[in-house]
Amino acid sequence: MRISVISAKNYLCAMRKVVLKRKISPRVVNGHPWIFANEIDLMDDELEAGDTALVETHDGQFVGYGYVNPISRIPVRILSRKKGETIDNQFFYNRISDAWKYRQQLGYTENCRLVFGEADFLPQLIIDKFNDYFVVQTLSFGMDKWKEAIVAALEQLFAPKGIYERNDVPVRELEGLEQKKGFLSQPFSTRIPIVENGLHFMVDVEHGQKTGYFLDQQDNRRAIQHIVKGADVLGAFCYTGTFEIHAAAYGAKQVLGLDISEKAVEQARENASLNQLRNIEFKAVNAFDALKEWSKEGKKWDVVMLDPPSFTKTRENIQKAISGYKEINLRGMKLVRPGGFLVTSSCTNLVQPDVFYQTIELAAKDARRTLRQVAYQAQSPDHPTMRQLENTNYLKFLIVQVL
Repeated sequence: MRISVISAKNYLCAMRKVVLKRKISPRVVNGHPWIFANEIDLMDDELEAGDTALVETHDGQFVGYGYVNPISRIPVRILSRKKGETIDNQFFYNRISDAWKYRQQLGYTENCRLVFGEADFLPQLIIDKFNDYFVVQTLSFGMDKWKEAIVAALEQLFAPKGIYERNDVPVRELEGLEQKKGFLSQPFSTRIPIVENGLHFMVDVEHGQKTGYFLDQQDNRRAIQHIVKGADVLGAFCYTGTFEIHAAAYGAKQVLGLDISEKAVEQARENASLNQLRNIEFKAVNAFDALKEWSKEGKKWDVVMLDPPSFTKTRENIQKAISGYKEINLRGMKLVRPGGFLVTSSCTNLVQPDVFYQTIELAAKDARRTLRQVAYQAQSPDHPTMRQLENTNYLKFLIVQVL
């Protein structure tokens, strides 16, 4: 595949422009791809949603090329900062190829997040790889416009058995897009068996949460292997039971997993059966209520694992999210026998690591327990973190001994 030859000067002159205000946020210059409406001085009137524009500073200095959406809260997202680079099918092939090379270098080849949006320089594109199957999310108008090019790149790079679209995400409506899901290839069975850390799981890419499976915790699930041996383990917000099944396989005496979704619990039971585990049980109950009730009753476990869903998507509700994390961790600590362990996570990117840890410490103070940190980790490296991109630094995973 070849990019058509075009001079950088001609390419720049041919493009419609977005001109930034004199005083713009340093994060734009320092590499953040999002440009907000209040940072734009002028936008060519002929630019339509999905078009690619040349972005310049107030004094005509080149910033990059970005796709635009005039109705979006983020009207421009930068795709390239290389002067003269053409945004076409070849561009997307190259970016996805580069993302794959990165995962291969780190050893994430069977199941991984192949493209992690802004961290792979493809804003608002998510691609998850489940062995020979792929799940795609195009979360903005500008990225959705290139969906055919993205599918073509996957077909050329991998010759996949199937590609599925999980664009049933409310954020698309803010971009003027409909929510939708379905096949981007020939139809296939959307229940896909995978192997993670030597254990077997069934991924439902059609009906499961997000893209069907939380690949970002795959390394963290290994981190519990020593603390669960011979232990009574409680897992709250277990979803399809991945942490709990790891605990049972790593030698726990008995494991109990809780989730409010009966469908998720059914899948968790199937996953346990796939691994021929007998030391594990799942119940469809409200985990918030169970934690509160059992802590009052004085029930105890050697290990308590908490993996709740994101508590907020907006900055307006951050304090409410912090209060929620404090409450469930307070209840969790009260359920841990002295000397046992609390395993706790937060996937809310708006709650940054320092705030998360402060929340855990406040919960320990109220629970009158002393904590000793065993491990602190983020998401697995196939979801790379970039310091200048706050939204890529989202997962907090903590193991503490509760004394």
